[in-house]
Amino acid sequence: MMNPSGNLARFEQLAAQLLAERNNKGFWTGQLSSSALAVSVSVIAFHFYNTDELHADIRNGICWLINNQNQDGGFGDSPQSLSNISTSLLSYSALHITKDLFPESDSCILGLTGYLRTAGIDVNSPDVARHVLDFYQKDYTFSVPILATCALCGIPGENSFKPIPQLPFELALLPRGFYRFLNLNVVSYAIPALVAVGIAIFQHKKSGRLTRLIRKRSIPKVMALLEKIMPESGGFLEAIPLTAFVALSLIKSGYRDHPVVAGGIGFLRRMQREDGSWPIDIDLSNWITTLAVKSFRNQVGEYIDIESGQAITSHLLFAQNQGIHPFNGSTAGGWGWTNHSGSVPDGDDTPGAILALLSLNPEPANEVVRSVIAGCNWLIQLQNHDGGFPTFSKGWGKLPFDQSCSDLTGHAVLALSKAIEKAGKFMSSGSIKKYRYAIRKGTLYLKKSQGAEGEWLPLWFGNQFQSKQHNPVYGTARVTAYLTDSAISQQLSVLMKDDLNHMIQKAQGYLMKSQNPDGSWGGDAGLDGTIEETALAVAALVNQANAKSHCESGLIWLDNQELPLRPAPIGLYFASLWYDDKLYPLVMYTEALSAWNQAIALHSGSQI
Repeated sequence: MMNPSGNLARFEQLAAQLLAERNNKGFWTGQLSSSALAVSVSVIAFHFYNTDELHADIRNGICWLINNQNQDGGFGDSPQSLSNISTSLLSYSALHITKDLFPESDSCILGLTGYLRTAGIDVNSPDVARHVLDFYQKDYTFSVPILATCALCGIPGENSFKPIPQLPFELALLPRGFYRFLNLNVVSYAIPALVAVGIAIFQHKKSGRLTRLIRKRSIPKVMALLEKIMPESGGFLEAIPLTAFVALSLIKSGYRDHPVVAGGIGFLRRMQREDGSWPIDIDLSNWITTLAVKSFRNQVGEYIDIESGQAITSHLLFAQNQGIHPFNGSTAGGWGWTNHSGSVPDGDDTPGAILALLSLNPEPANEVVRSVIAGCNWLIQLQNHDGGFPTFSKGWGKLPFDQSCSDLTGHAVLALSKAIEKAGKFMSSGSIKKYRYAIRKGTLYLKKSQGAEGEWLPLWFGNQFQSKQHNPVYGTARVTAYLTDSAISQQLSVLMKDDLNHMIQKAQGYLMKSQNPDGSWGGDAGLDGTIEETALAVAALVNQANAKSHCESGLIWLDNQELPLRPAPIGLYFASLWYDDKLYPLVMYTEALSAWNQAIALHSGSQI
């Protein structure tokens, strides 16, 4: 039997740590893990741009690679990630093209060559392209930039561009509404790569006379488009790999002095860390901030005072997109993952911001109400015909990262439900009707997408040890918690609540069966536990009468984890790059204890 006072003390300790992590503006930024892939492509971009001027920055990046090579000789996406072909090939390219400048990298290159050979790849063989293309199949979002970068670095040698598919960069000139109908083979957020990498391939690969003429004439226009959608920061999506791919491709295509290259190189210089590394993105500040606020659940007012709450509210109001977004044409009302200029509104951060604003402002002022309603309107415009919610663009759906997904849909269902409950008196009857219809469609989507064992799969999170690198524990725990909070809303019909409760019970059954004997949860049954997955599973089970022992053993396992809490690479960034954030375990553990303590208080003297 657990000691309730021990859980309360632990919660107070975690809450104090979490609050101390706020920046001087009053919100959270977190810290993303360094990325060998980001380091490699940034080093290559610097080398192509000006080796002499950026020599020290290149050396620092190369030294970081040498010091962070995995024991098998390869590189993973983060220092805790397993080696993979993509990151290892790009790391080899960076080390290979700078080897004459830094002979100390020889042993690192030798080990890396051995890892790639073990994986069936000879860096001097034309088969390099086949291996990469076979892995990513029809999705060229990442495979083609990898191969183009390798080719620009002289790998595998002569005619290295021949097997690389030509990206149809000229199609970027069509109205955005046509994109979803075209066979672009890249996801919606990768248009800058489509253009820049496509131009690089065109410049270095033979093609038919007619298509060559058409593409050549379109280059000035697509370059103007690229400059138009480049954010003020110079970082496309604030993502280091995407920005570096664009910069290095344009430099090697004869556009070294173009403003897009200057902006990209400036962004990369500012983003390099003191240890020589780069993360995959500047930060996930909006996402981390909304997670932190929600982790306190019904105790937000006890831990975030009025002044602090106003600072966070002001930050979220400022970060909301106020017009047509230049990158993807998204309308006003959504939120992206960070407050920086390259962020794009998406279907997970928008419900997160809505819920955080409602939690911080139980009696919302007019400005907050307007913001929440705008966010809700943005969400229902994003909803796909299948009832699910995608990340960025409605109706694409050809590639995985543009499709509807369960965790985003559950998040949107909760945000719309809470918005009606907390701000319904400020809404028109027509708006409430539309929101309820969207909730119903979302619920039906979740019903169809729930697996046979009760599981849901997330889109932007995974587990590198799961056979398909999925993370059903994360997805199921997240959706279960969202639906549990939705089901208590007085705004939903009895029939809809019955549907939610049926799905919740199936999902909780899956979570209970997936727990490890030591009390932890991994990404699926039988996988080593992490703080993040265990905490989320506990938070999803606290209201289940039969799950008390499961929750207690999970909390005991969590209590035995040493401080500071060690993050696990469960995040999947653009193009399936693994990452961790140092605040994920702290935020999610805080949420688990908050949910548990709340359940204990509600059911004092009885079984939960």
